[in-house]
Amino acid sequence: VQLVESGGGLVQAGGSLRLSCAASGFTFDDYAMSWVRQAPGKGLEWVSAISWNGGSTYYAESMKGRFTISRDNAKNTLYLQMNSLKSEDTAVYYCANKIATLDYWGQGTQVTVSS
Repeated sequence: VQLVESGGGLVQAGGSLRLSCAASGFTFDDYAMSWVRQAPGKGLEWVSAISWNGGSTYYAESMKGRFTISRDNAKNTLYLQMNSLKSEDTAVYYCANKIATLDYWGQGTQVTVSS
């Protein structure tokens, strides 16, 4: 299983970024996928999740209305569109999934929001 995130960077408050996660080594469209993040000095925080076919999406309360999760099963890719970014969104963002009893994570992509 390999998950490779990209798309992070430095953005001003109020700006937007689109994160991508390229998945390989498993049947992508068999599994729900998630985004989690870790801010400096803090623990992991769940951000969003999407069902195997994209039909159901879920968001942490503070992300509702600002973030949109999506997936392209033909491209084995997961996305996170982030709008109206705030300084408190600064974190390393990871895509993740769970296969059987094992959790898989990518290497993460840094998002820094300047105020």
